[in-house]
Amino acid sequence: MTYRKIVAGLFISADGVVSAPEQWTFQHMTEQATAAIGAMIADADTLLLGRRTYQEFAGYWATQTGPMADALNGIRKLVATTTLTAADWTNSELLDGDLVRRVTELKAAPGRTINISGSVSVVQTLFEAGLIDDLHLMVFPVVLGGGTRLFPADGKRVAMHLEESTTFDSGVVHLHYRIGG
Repeated sequence: MTYRKIVAGLFISADGVVSAPEQWTFQHMTEQATAAIGAMIADADTLLLGRRTYQEFAGYWATQTGPMADALNGIRKLVATTTLTAADWTNSELLDGDLVRRVTELKAAPGRTINISGSVSVVQTLFEAGLIDDLHLMVFPVVLGGGTRLFPADGKRVAMHLEESTTFDSGVVHLHYRIGG
């Protein structure tokens, strides 16, 4: 049986913080970073988002135009939430039930890559369940000193294989890991 890949992409500080990237990433965003993000979206036919990320993205991208907006507005979006009752952004639907079970079913269904953008708690849950195949980290040259970290100190050890690394002119480093060594 062939499984779809699940690829998670996150912005992360040099000290491992992933929370509130809107407060510390934009001064380092360049065409190189935007192109890397666009390439990830282009490989996917589904975007899985947590509630908070969905609301932030929908609030911004639904009214934008251009290649990135067209890609995000056009892609199928699944929202992992227990609190929303509707998903009004174009091509969006709520993902109900147990997240791990539902994503396992999605992974076995026909289709292309399933991307996760941001959505830290979704990534953590699926990472712990062994469902993430690739991890793209954009490491920003900033130390925040506090905030939500992608990998909690009490997490399990997971082997990762570096597939590719690219340093952008802004000092951002894009790391692409395949999970499981």
